[in-house]
Amino acid sequence: MSVTPQAYNASFYVLANAPLYNPNVTAINVSLRSNLTSDIWCSETIPVQNLSSFDYTQLNAQLFNNVTAPNSNNTFAITFNASEVAGSTFYFNLISLFPETYKNRPNGLRKDLAESIKDLGTTFLRFPGGNNLEGYSIAERWKWNETIGPLRYRKGRPGTWEYVNTNGLGLMEYLEWTEDMEIERVLAIYSGYSLNIQGNEGQSYPEEYMGSVLQEALDELEFCMGNTNTPYGALRAQYGHPAPFQINYIEIGNEDFFSSTYNYRFPFLYNGLKEAYPNITLISTAFNENANYNISIPAGGMWDTHHYEEPTYFLENFNFYDNWQEETDNEDVTVFIGEYSVFSIDTPSGNPNYSDPVTEHIFYPRLLSAIAESIYTIGAERNPNVVKMTSYAPSFQNFNWYNWTPNLVAFTANPNDTVLSVSWYSQSLLAHYRGTETLPVTNTQGDINPLWWVVTIDEPTNAVYLKVVNSGNASVPLSVNLDAAYTSVNGTILTSSVGLNAYNYLNNATAVVPVPITDLPAATAGKNFTWSVPAYSINVLQFDLAAPANQSIQSTLTSTIATALATTVPFHSSSTSAARGPSTVGVGEGTQPTGGA
Repeated sequence: MSVTPQAYNASFYVLANAPLYNPNVTAINVSLRSNLTSDIWCSETIPVQNLSSFDYTQLNAQLFNNVTAPNSNNTFAITFNASEVAGSTFYFNLISLFPETYKNRPNGLRKDLAESIKDLGTTFLRFPGGNNLEGYSIAERWKWNETIGPLRYRKGRPGTWEYVNTNGLGLMEYLEWTEDMEIERVLAIYSGYSLNIQGNEGQSYPEEYMGSVLQEALDELEFCMGNTNTPYGALRAQYGHPAPFQINYIEIGNEDFFSSTYNYRFPFLYNGLKEAYPNITLISTAFNENANYNISIPAGGMWDTHHYEEPTYFLENFNFYDNWQEETDNEDVTVFIGEYSVFSIDTPSGNPNYSDPVTEHIFYPRLLSAIAESIYTIGAERNPNVVKMTSYAPSFQNFNWYNWTPNLVAFTANPNDTVLSVSWYSQSLLAHYRGTETLPVTNTQGDINPLWWVVTIDEPTNAVYLKVVNSGNASVPLSVNLDAAYTSVNGTILTSSVGLNAYNYLNNATAVVPVPITDLPAATAGKNFTWSVPAYSINVLQFDLAAPANQSIQSTLTSTIATALATTVPFHSSSTSAARGPSTVGVGEGTQPTGGA
C-alpha cells in the first residue's frame, strides 16, 4: 500500500481467548510501516482494559501521517507489548484501514477512483452491477437487505467473478455514491434468475413463487424512497439518512435473455412495480436476443442492450438506432446501452472469442477500441429520442487480480499507478461536449465512413459541437457550412503516432490522451470551415456562434458537411433529424472503487 501525508482511519475487532488471556494488557499499537526497512511512518496507541472473551470488541484509531513512503511496499501493523501478552491468545476480524475517502464518507470510495468516475462526465450509476446481482445460485445472489447496516453483520458471499464479496460496498454506499456525485440512480433489482457456475442455464423462480421476488423489490424501494413512517424508510433513517433517495429508473434483472423464463418473470415484475410506482421508468434486460421468445416492452419502457464485440461491429451499427423504434414497432420504447466495449480485434468469423486468445483478445483498451466505441456512441447521440443512456463496462480492474479485460480504469493499492484507459479518455472527451439539441446535417459530398459525425448545439452558450471520427488510415478533407456565423473555433483530438494499437499502461499512463488541435484555420466572419481530419482520430470541434445567446437560431440552424470521396479502408488491428437531449454517459458493470484496505 502507498503511504502519503493524510489521516488514515483504522478499525478492527478483537476477541480474547478466556483461558489464554492476561488481563494486564493496557494498550494495542497500530502503525504504518515499511515491509523492507525498519521505518515506521506513523503510529498510534489504543488504550484497552479487560478485553471481552465473550464477544468481539471494536477498536478504532486515527493515524496522522506526514511523510511519503518511497514505495508502496508497506503494511498496516497491529502490535502489542510482548511482555503484556506473553502466553495470551487473541482473535482478530474485520481489520480495516481507510485513507481519506471521496467526500470524506465513512466506509467510502477511494478518492482517485471515485474522481475518475466523476471526471469522466458521468451522469448516472447502474448498480449493483450485472452478473453480481444474479449470483451463481439463488442462495448466493446479491440480497439488498444483507448489504446494509453495521459492517460486522454483513456476512458477505461468493461473487460471480471468482472473488468473495464482503458487502462492504452495499446498497446504502451505492445510494450515497450517487448523492455525492449528484448523478442519476439506475437501480437493478433481482428478477428471479441466478446463473449456473457450470455454464448451463441457471435457476429461475417458478411463476407461482414470483410474488416473493416482487415483494423483495418493493421492500428495497421502500428502503430507498419510503418515508420514515414506513418500516424500511425508518430503517434507512436509523442508518443515518432520514431523507429518501429518489429512484427514477429500475432495471428488472440483468441479461435475462440467457434464461428461458423472462417471458413470465418480466411482465409479472413490470406490472407489480408499475402499480406501486407508476412514474418510474422500468428497464427490460431482454428484447429479441432469445430465439425462443421476444419481450413485449410496454410504452414508456426501456431496453438494456449489451455488446462486447469486434471493432467492425460498432462501425456497421453506427446507424442501428436511426429508425429502431419504427422498424421494431417500439415507437414509445427507448434504449439503454448498458454495457459495451471492443473485446477483440476483427476476426474472419466476426464473433469475439471469449476464451481470450492472445492473438485476438484486447487486454487493454487501444486507440482501435476508442475509435470504434466512439463511432457507435455518436451514432447513439444522433438519436437521443431513442438512446437515453450509454455506459462502458466493466469499469475497474485491479492490476493485482482480475477476471475480465478490457476495463475502463485499472489500479493497484498505490494511487500513483492508476491508469485511465484510451477508452476512458474518448468517453470523457465526448461526454464533456454534450449539447442540448441535435442538429440536422446534410452531407453534399462523400458519405459516412471513413468520417463519422454528429452535431449538437448547447443552447445556453450558443456553442455548436461537431464530433467527427476518422476511422481511415489517411487524413480526409472536411468542409462545414453553418447557416449562422461563428466567431471562433477550437478543438480537441485523441490520436497517436504509434497507430491503432497504442494504449495506456502502467508506468506509461498518458501514452494516448486528448490534446488541443493546433492546425485549425483562423475564424472568419463567415459561416464556412475547412480542415483536414487526421487519420485514426477522434475529434471535437466547438464553434462559438456570433448570434446573441437569446436569439433562437437553434431552431433553424443546420450544418452542411462535405467530405472528400475517400476509399474506405479496412478497420482492424494486427495483434438525420433534429431531436432533443443527447444521451448520457454513465457507469455500468463492475463498479467497486472501495476506499479501504
